[in-house]
Amino acid sequence: MNIFHEYRARIAEMLQNMEFLDPSHPEHKPGLLQLFSGTGSFRPFRDMDAAKVKVEPPKDLSHGDMSTNVAMVIAKAAGMNPKQLGEIIAEKLKALPEVKDASVAGPGFVNFRLADGEWSRVLKDILQSGIHYGDSKMGKGEKVNVEYVSANPTGPMHAGHVRGAVIGDTLSNLLLKAGYNVTKEYYFNDAGKQIDVLTQTAYLRYREALGENIGEIPEGLYPGEYMKDVAQALVKRDGDKWKNAPEAEWQKPVREFAVEFIMGMIREDLDLIGIHHDVFSNERVMIEDGTLEKCFKQLEGMGLIYQGTLPPPKGKDMEDWEPAELTLFRTTQFGDDIDRPLKKRDGSWAYIMPDIAYHYNKVQRGYTWMINVLGKDHGNYLQKMRCAIAALSDNNAKLDVAYCGMVKLFKNGEPVKLSKRSGNIITLRELVEEVGAGVVRFFMLSRTPDSELDFDFTKVVEQSKDNPVFYVQYAHARCCSVIRNAKEMFKDIDVTPSHLAKVDMSKLSTADEYQLVRYLSGWPRFVEAAAEAHEPHRITTYLHELAAEFHGFWNKGRDDAHLRFLHENDRELSMARLALVEAVKTVIASGLAVMGVEPLEELHG
Repeated sequence: MNIFHEYRARIAEMLQNMEFLDPSHPEHKPGLLQLFSGTGSFRPFRDMDAAKVKVEPPKDLSHGDMSTNVAMVIAKAAGMNPKQLGEIIAEKLKALPEVKDASVAGPGFVNFRLADGEWSRVLKDILQSGIHYGDSKMGKGEKVNVEYVSANPTGPMHAGHVRGAVIGDTLSNLLLKAGYNVTKEYYFNDAGKQIDVLTQTAYLRYREALGENIGEIPEGLYPGEYMKDVAQALVKRDGDKWKNAPEAEWQKPVREFAVEFIMGMIREDLDLIGIHHDVFSNERVMIEDGTLEKCFKQLEGMGLIYQGTLPPPKGKDMEDWEPAELTLFRTTQFGDDIDRPLKKRDGSWAYIMPDIAYHYNKVQRGYTWMINVLGKDHGNYLQKMRCAIAALSDNNAKLDVAYCGMVKLFKNGEPVKLSKRSGNIITLRELVEEVGAGVVRFFMLSRTPDSELDFDFTKVVEQSKDNPVFYVQYAHARCCSVIRNAKEMFKDIDVTPSHLAKVDMSKLSTADEYQLVRYLSGWPRFVEAAAEAHEPHRITTYLHELAAEFHGFWNKGRDDAHLRFLHENDRELSMARLALVEAVKTVIASGLAVMGVEPLEELHG
């Protein structure tokens, strides 16, 4: 249940049953609204642009529980100023038994308060829905492809990869919760220079594993100790089969083995933080199955490929620059600032062509939304790819890119030394072993994706209110503690959510209780807004604010005994507050589930 959607629909239905004096009628006067029953010159108002109507919490909660802009949306069509129209709508809302009061503020906002029974209904819905509370049909099953991680298989996952992995995985979970049909995809380049370097390094380590003294690893190859594992596994499989073979014979099997081995390492690393992709795609397959050629021919058949020259790059001293005829894609027809070359001067594919072909493949698979999670060093990627997707999908598919800033690692405020095993990085495995998967995932979502993130191994496990993961998990653990204490206080008590959904909620009557329920009621709105904006970090913000509301209530109970959750001599009040506590626990668990973080029932120092 999304109570804000419900009231939006009720207001729309109410307006569609109101009849307005037709503006063309001689008695119509601008600025006046006359409501009539009957037909003739008076018409029902059924042309409201419902998409523009909002029902949401007012910025100042002292104004009410909900606020709607409907009077301002329909004022022009109704031939009346918004404030006067708002007064009429407010009167109609006040006539509803579910509404306590309604009034008009500002240029025409209609604010209203709900009857207590409506908040009881929210609590019951949370308890009956469990962690599925907040699930939405907003996405209407639209096919969305979220591509994330996409690290080339040249080594283990490191801290920089982790942030994009967590953001992509959480965004996928969020979109699933909002009703989209989501595919989680990993794409890697196994046909470029990096893979050539990997292959050379693997072969050198292979010779070492067979007993040869190879000396220092030459500059330009991968120095990490993990390459020894690749080599030893290759020896175990093939023995000395490739030791004296010419490069033309060993290159392909060594490359394929090294890529497969490291992709296995990457999958194991991702499993440590609960990330599992639905699809793995790679560049080499697209080259070998002809996808690049098919994509190019489609663009050619659309008249979007031509031979031409480009001006010299802007802002660079290019005294020796000479124009050269290139194979160009007319991206300017789709909003780009220049046309893009798809082939180099020697006729080989330009670096952008495999990515275009990869997105062509996604279009062929029926995706209408594509979201890529990339590092900030890919800053102009969106501009380039949008044009290609627009062309290849006849403007029916869209692309969005979430750019991730750098992660800087610290311990006690000091930069962390680099890892010997990985060569020059701290690995995902080392992060998880140090602080735990849940902490890693939560903190990677603690700031906007494009901002830099300082990850201090010491601070992220501190048990203080300044540590957001502790603050949220502490709220969940406190809820669990209240429920355990209730079982001790009332020996025969049934604290299952299904039973708590049936208790007498009218016992909840304080402003603090209703404030907490109001915040819980906003979770479905929050899910939809975060999904629509493609901003999964909003979930951490919501959970932190919910935890603050709960901790605030808890602390008031220390000073005011009446506000404590459990009262040995008042079982009915205790049961109603247990329902509230269970609802808070449920919504925190729902948010953590989207983030891929396990809620904790107890915290140990």
